[in-house]
This record gives sequence, structure tokens and C-alpha cells, in this order.
Amino acid sequence: MKQQPASVQPVSRELRAWLLAQSAQGHSRAALFQAMLDAGWQHATACRALRLTPQEQAAFTALAQPAEGASMSMDAGDRWVDVLQRLQLPDLVVFGNLLSDSECEALMEVAQPRLARSLTVNIKTGGEERNRDRTSQGMFFARGENPLVQRVEARIARLVGWPVDRGEGLQVLRYRQGAQYKPHYDYFDPAEPGTPAILQRGGQRVATLIMYLNEPEQGGATVFPDIGLQVTPRRGTAVFFSYPAANPASLTRHGGEPVKAGEKWIATKWLREREFV
Repeated sequence: MKQQPASVQPVSRELRAWLLAQSAQGHSRAALFQAMLDAGWQHATACRALRLTPQEQAAFTALAQPAEGASMSMDAGDRWVDVLQRLQLPDLVVFGNLLSDSECEALMEVAQPRLARSLTVNIKTGGEERNRDRTSQGMFFARGENPLVQRVEARIARLVGWPVDRGEGLQVLRYRQGAQYKPHYDYFDPAEPGTPAILQRGGQRVATLIMYLNEPEQGGATVFPDIGLQVTPRRGTAVFFSYPAANPASLTRHGGEPVKAGEKWIATKWLREREFV
């Protein structure tokens, strides 16, 4: 992709062909926007070339990589959230200060009586099943179930630029000592027979946000083996990653390492293409 002079910067056929090729490889629109800015393209040209909606422009601009050594915070409506780390491929952000200590405590307290052995989606039937790769306990809040959940969901929607009604209910998970979740993808494999039934509720998953409610004494990191990234659980922080293409090219295979001492509590939000019902 060759940068054009700043005074011209037309959206050329060459540029459109490059964008189409990158999209076909699974690169997100946010990542392409960042790549264009990094290459010296003007903000307006990047928005025009990608045909960004006003909502996308606001969200992608807010997530744009800050200058070397600069700190960055984002307005999440009722709270300023820090950007601790940002990757382009995959489209991944580590947030700090997303949840307060009291919100973390409240989510764990309300969720605890409803915890049960975690299930995973059965990709053959579209139902749910126990999976030996996932040894946590978990529960789901209904979307907007209580004021705390409503507040957190509104904050997430503002932060990542995605409507509340296109998200699944908030899931809280507890990993006791030895519990883990082996590396996997969060999207639903289009080749599996159960996927069409799953997609009826809101389309494909397109992004994940994992929020850390506490800090295990040892272990429990979230790992992304394909890119060599490890995110250490810190109370109130979160990791967000998107995968607009349901394909390993998204580089979003991830897992939860075994908890070696103490417990790990997380809250997970999955985003869908359409309204989740």
C-alpha cells in the first residue's frame, strides 16, 4: 500500500484492492483503519475508503494507537477507561480501570449462588454440553437483569462502539485451583452442523471482552498462543478482541491457563452481528 501525497490522497483502485485483500484475510475494519493512519493516510481518506459509519468513525478513532510513550484514556460514559496495550493484528486492546473494586465485588457476590459447572456450545447440535477442556464454574446474567449489569453493559457499549442489544448476557466464571480453559476460538465454526441453529439468535459472534474481577495468587493468565501474548489478570482490567471473520486468520485463539493458587473470577461479554434474542 503506497501512501499518496497529503494534498491528494484519492481513494484509488489500488487502495480499494488492498483493502479488499486484507479484509479477505480476516483483518478487521478497525485494524485496517489503524494501518492506514500508521502509513500516513489522512483520517478523512481512511474513513472514506472504508466507508465508515459515524459510529465506526468515533469508535475506531478512539481506539487509534497513541504516539510512542503516550498514555491514553477513553470516555466510557460514566467512567474514563485506560488503554494499556493495543495490537492491530489481531484487533486487540487491554483496558485498565474498566470496573471499580466495588463493581467487581458485587458481580462476584451476586453470581456466586448461581454458579454451576460451565458448559460450552455443542457445535454438532447447537445445544450445550460439558467440555473437559473447560473446568470452571459459571452463570449468565440476563441482559439488563439488574442496575449493576445495566451500568456495565452501557459502559461496554460506549467503549467498543457496539449496541447493547447485540451482546449476549454477561457471563461470570470462577476458576478454582487447577481449573483452566484450553485454547479455543469464540466464533462458531461455519463448517459445523449445529452452527446454523446457533446463528438464529443473533448471527455470528464478532468480538469478546474478558473482564478480570480479582487476581489469583498464581497462574490463570489469558494466553493467545498464535501471537505469543499473555494477559495477567488484574482486578478491574479487561482484554477486548474482535474477529469479524470466523476464521483462524483472525489470530484470536486464546485460553485460560490453569490457576496454580487461589481463584480467578472473570466476567465475559460476547458481541454478535445482530440483535441477540
